[in-house]
Amino acid sequence: MLGFLKPAPDAEQKISEEKVPRLYKIWQTRVLISTAMVYIGYYIIRLIFTVQQNDISKAYGFSMGQIGTILSMFGIGYGISKLIMGTLADRANPNRYVATGLIVSSIINALYGTTQSFGMIVFLMLLNSVMQGMGAAACQRLVGLWFGRKGKGSIMARGTAFSIWSSAHNAGAFMCVAVINLSALFFGASLQWSFWTASIVSIIIAVIVLFLGSDRPTTKGLPTIEEYSGDKVVIKDGEVVEGDVSDENVFKIFFEYIVKNKLVWAVILTSLSIYVVRYGIMSWIPNYLVNVKGFDNSTAKWLTGIFELAAVPGVIIIGFITDLLRGRRAIMVLISLIAMLACLITYFAATNHTLIIIVLLIMGTFIYAPATIVGLMVNEAVPKFANGMSTGTMGFCQYIIGEVTATLVIGWVVQSYGWSAGNIIVYAFAGIAILASIYILIYQNKLYKKIDNAAEIAE
Repeated sequence: MLGFLKPAPDAEQKISEEKVPRLYKIWQTRVLISTAMVYIGYYIIRLIFTVQQNDISKAYGFSMGQIGTILSMFGIGYGISKLIMGTLADRANPNRYVATGLIVSSIINALYGTTQSFGMIVFLMLLNSVMQGMGAAACQRLVGLWFGRKGKGSIMARGTAFSIWSSAHNAGAFMCVAVINLSALFFGASLQWSFWTASIVSIIIAVIVLFLGSDRPTTKGLPTIEEYSGDKVVIKDGEVVEGDVSDENVFKIFFEYIVKNKLVWAVILTSLSIYVVRYGIMSWIPNYLVNVKGFDNSTAKWLTGIFELAAVPGVIIIGFITDLLRGRRAIMVLISLIAMLACLITYFAATNHTLIIIVLLIMGTFIYAPATIVGLMVNEAVPKFANGMSTGTMGFCQYIIGEVTATLVIGWVVQSYGWSAGNIIVYAFAGIAILASIYILIYQNKLYKKIDNAAEIAE
């Protein structure tokens, strides 16, 4: 691995005990701000093509099936990339790693503005998706390194911090629309400049993050979050596993803590099903609202961003509630998914524009809240040194199965059989997510009884 991306060494001098609480909170704040900022940048780049799909289709002569194919290339590349890049994130300086990924992704995004070739855009989308894989895993690792399951001595507990970070991608979707309109203000209705403006903004964000964020707490002379908060990483059958980094063979770690972990796979099934719903709605908002519900193109664009932004308060609140439940997060996943299904039924059936907008604003919360929580749950099911790997494995399934189904499959199904057939796919995976979350709820309750018992014995 390039020297620039290697983990920083632990500080030679430890921070004195009386200074630890203040400095811990300062660095927690900086890390949370930097991870949120950088993920906004990633999503500005990621969604620029999605938001502009109607304009691109008209200007370049692409069919709906071709648009779906381009979008699916992101899912294929991103899914594979998350597995590889997530594993590398466990062995890298996560702050430098995530900033570097955004810079390279932004450069590739700028190249969209230089071609109208379907084949070249497919290639660039695939290449861009690979670099995008450096984002989430590194950010989730940073949250796991700096925030504990309990809020003791911290600015907040991990569930709340994770929800704030995750909500950044919702803000990023809105910022993507804002950047497009900023570009239009300065450069007119130029598709090329919309890509270039997004790249410039995201590179600026990446540079700021390089100076604002941090590697592990021990690199600052601080104790690990487990030492500081008294938290323990308990996985599988109550086994306690500690350590932020590991020299063990990557394949051994993967087999021991991912492949053999039933909870990890149940969470992954829930997550990929949610992703079919997520992208089955979000990716097609501009097309569906214009061609089926009769919205104008400008309104549909803004609703793509508003759909995501409106979810932010609800996602943070639900994340905070899971902290109050002492990490028993599955119950909130199940409740959210049931509410999501009710919103889906209304969204597909409604004809009144006001009602559709209201449902979209509500539905975002009940899609993104469980998507966020399961992202945290898969990290909590493994040791810290496998956080990136668990994120990557889940991401592989989210995008290879979930996002590809929601873009490539739904795109061609709708083109052949109409939107009703596409809606059935979304309903089916919503049902699978609910069933899988019920299993997790039962399994997690048993697991956390062992966690609490272990804590009581230790005390």
